[in-house]
Amino acid sequence: MIELFKQPNIDWMGKAKYFYALSGILLLAGWISIFVNGGLRYGIDFKGGTNVDVRFAQAPNVDKLRSGLAAQGLGNTEIQSISDIANPNSNEVLIFVEGKNQDEQDLDASRVKVLNALNATYGVSTSSRADFNSATPTTLAAALAEKDPLFLSVNAGDRYTQLAKKILDYRDKNANGVLTNFDDLSKVDGVTPAVLAATKNSYALGPFAIRNVEIVGPKVGAELRTQAILVTLYALGGMLVYIAFRFEWVYGAAAVLAVFHDVLITLGFFSLLHFEISLTVIAALLTLVGYSMNDTIVIFDRIRENNRLLRKESFADVVNKSINQTLSRTILTSGLTFLTVLVLFLMGGQVLRAFSFALVVGIVVGTYSSFGIAAPLVVAWNHWRGRGVAASTGPAAGNKTRGSENVSGRLAPVGRR
Repeated sequence: MIELFKQPNIDWMGKAKYFYALSGILLLAGWISIFVNGGLRYGIDFKGGTNVDVRFAQAPNVDKLRSGLAAQGLGNTEIQSISDIANPNSNEVLIFVEGKNQDEQDLDASRVKVLNALNATYGVSTSSRADFNSATPTTLAAALAEKDPLFLSVNAGDRYTQLAKKILDYRDKNANGVLTNFDDLSKVDGVTPAVLAATKNSYALGPFAIRNVEIVGPKVGAELRTQAILVTLYALGGMLVYIAFRFEWVYGAAAVLAVFHDVLITLGFFSLLHFEISLTVIAALLTLVGYSMNDTIVIFDRIRENNRLLRKESFADVVNKSINQTLSRTILTSGLTFLTVLVLFLMGGQVLRAFSFALVVGIVVGTYSSFGIAAPLVVAWNHWRGRGVAASTGPAAGNKTRGSENVSGRLAPVGRR
């Protein structure tokens, strides 16, 4: 195994108070932010409402857009610009209309209001030709088949369906979903001047395109929020039982408290930086729970091994040596994982932004909590119980006699009163 550090000798337990202070500051700052902001910000998955993803041909004026939505009775609408490193000028926004005390029909009406507001704000007439930027392969194929610019007599439907897909693929991939000039379609294989003329006669070019619409009822959102909390608690409970059986209950309690600490700090960062909690974020938090727990178990397992060898040393020294021995492994695995999720955060786009942010924060906090929170908690417990030297970490600890080994090979706890 690659060793980044040659026999480090860091007194981690002597610095436990600094770790506790750092965690206290992070928890306090995050949860003061949550309290001041009236709670966490929930996404459409948990809050319920209508989410409309709109891309514009030109950079939209958010104030103008907000005024147009207010004119349709949507004054409390949230508007969020979407951009990332890969596409900083996407001219894309998310329009969210909250759906408190509304049923599915009301939420669908909100979608229609958003569309009407966009049409009114940007002068799009719904009585003239259809908007090409809102066309689907089916509607475009039907329009082309009606005009029949290629004079097809056999398999006309299939030919125009294939051609419509090529045209709309060009619109979505090369024009970012909003075509601004029909003549650009001449670059598409199979688009003849006659096909181009038929398209111009059937469609107009609007200044925006609705790329996606999500509708979630408030009742469903509340149920998803409850299930997300229960899933997280079940995961923590299962890990507590496993570690309590594999080591001792105090190890399980310390590991679960450390993971709980990681989740609380991550949620605090979400409030401080105004990220929303969605189903993908819950998936990230559960990933964080497993990742942090795995790192903690590696340290605990090394503590158990050293208990067999260092019977006369204090328990704090055993823990220090165990953390130092696994330090290279911790830095390598956590560092490489951190770099991966950091790239995902920077270049993964808006959809994955909150998910990757949870992992970026969680990996850093989860790594330091393994040796800065979980291990010191076990040492503090042993100190409070009056154990001066290495303590047992196996499920068969109760069957052992002081100063001797049982048949499983684990050392019995040796108390120094």
